[in-house]
Amino acid sequence: MKKAVPAESPDAYVAALTGWQKSLVEILRRHTLAAGELEEKIRWGHLVYFFNGPVLLIRAEESRVLFGFWRGKRLQELDERLKPGGKYEMANMVLVENDQISPAVIKKLVRAAIKLNDEFGDPTAAAQSP
Repeated sequence: MKKAVPAESPDAYVAALTGWQKSLVEILRRHTLAAGELEEKIRWGHLVYFFNGPVLLIRAEESRVLFGFWRGKRLQELDERLKPGGKYEMANMVLVENDQISPAVIKKLVRAAIKLNDEFGDPTAAAQSP
């Protein structure tokens, strides 16, 4: 994986990746976008998907790829690989070389996460309130 300046677009982010991280991010991205109506942006140096606030992120690192959800703690029953951590109700799935995740699982998680934001609103809104 190349280390570079932050990507200007989601396409540039993926184009800068190499090896297994690139292949995995392409799979996660394709099935995330197919799962629902999401806005895809580069935020905090990685891919972030929005529907009524941030829903999920995909972040490639040197030895892993994170597939994280702002309300991921509520999604743990859908996949035991989601581990809580960070602000809000964050939970991340850490994927390393040779790990597998099916398109069906990706779509199931993304659809459930979108539904939570649709029902409860922006997960970061409480932190922004005075």
